[in-house]
Formats: sequence, structure tokens, C-alpha cells
Amino acid sequence: FHGTSHRYVSQRVCDYLGRDIKTQRIITCHIGNGASVAAIKGGKVIDTSMGLTPLAGLMMGSRSGDIDPMILLFLLEQEKLSAQQLSDVLNKESGLLAISQLSNDLRDVLEACDRGDEKASLAVNMFVNRIAQTIASYITDLDGLDALVFTAGIGENSALIRSLVVQKLNCLGLSLNQAANEQGQLFIQNSQSQAKILILPTNEELMIAQDTMRLLEFK
Repeated sequence: FHGTSHRYVSQRVCDYLGRDIKTQRIITCHIGNGASVAAIKGGKVIDTSMGLTPLAGLMMGSRSGDIDPMILLFLLEQEKLSAQQLSDVLNKESGLLAISQLSNDLRDVLEACDRGDEKASLAVNMFVNRIAQTIASYITDLDGLDALVFTAGIGENSALIRSLVVQKLNCLGLSLNQAANEQGQLFIQNSQSQAKILILPTNEELMIAQDTMRLLEFK
């Protein structure tokens, strides 16, 4: 569902690094109100956090992400919810909104954290933890990592979320230059980091236009 974005930033990071994408192990993090992570090896996605629908994977603004499947049966049996009600709960009433009991907008949740709101803090911690866990599992899928990329609304604009995510990955050899991160520079890793870490604006519209041109030329 974010495939166009992941494809764009994975190609752009190789342009900036001056490397052939076929030699690179890249993890792209499209983090916005909807969020997904992709593991890219040799230019091909070998794993991605979204599934049959965008609901799978990471905790998001109002989507639950991965949960115990038995929760659905519990809600059917105990709460007598309909299929549509279940869908609404999972897609529109979960995630940051449900945990913070405040908002699906991370900016509102972070403001509440600054005021000492415990539910907001829990929501942010859960949000960050899911992202970091997914990245860590993809490093094992890739047998290492050459570049980690943050993109989309939160990925591009929240220095705090980037910092919290990478802090959890310090044990895997990733570390930030905090000044570069705060300034939103292109490269934000420090000299000790075992992989490059970048902030790259996504451009899905450009990829769609390029794909359209290729299809028209093929015809």
C-alpha cells in the first residue's frame, strides 16, 4: 500500500550513496498516520509490514496493527459486535487514538506527553517500540543493513520519534548524530553507526508519472 513510496526512497538513497541498489540492504520506514516498513535486498522487497490490507503490521494513528487474532473472536462473542463494527474498531478506533484516548494525530499525543499525560506516553512508547521491533527483525531478514531511511509525515518531520526508534536499535550498531537529526539533515547517523541513516522526502506522484510513461512507451 506504500509500495510506490518505498520504491522511490530506496532508489533515491542509492543515488545519494552512489551505490548500485542491487548491492544494497535497505530498510525504508514510511511513517505517517498510516505506517509501514519494508526490507529491500538487491532492489527487491523481501518483507513488508502491511499485509492483505493496510491494517497489518505497525500500530498507526487509528489502526491497531498486528494483534492476537483471538481478540476478534472475543469481541464477537462477548461484545456481540458485527463485522462492520469490528472493522471500524480495528481501522478507525485503535492505534494512537485508542491508547492515548486523545487523538490519532501524533502531534497532539506528543503535546500531551509534554504535559505529563501517562496514556499519551504509553501510546508513544508502543508506537516507537513496534517500529523498532520491525526494523530489528528486518535486519535479520537482510543479514545486515547498509541504510535505514525515514520518510513520510512523521518520518520526515519528527526528530523525537526518529531518535527514540534509533535509541532502541543502538544494540544493533545504529546510532544518531543528534544535532543532524534535530536539524533534519539528509544523513543523520554518527561516525560510530554501522549503517547510514537518512531522512528522505517521498515522492509517490513522481513514481506514478514515471511508471505511466514506461507503460505508454511499452504500448
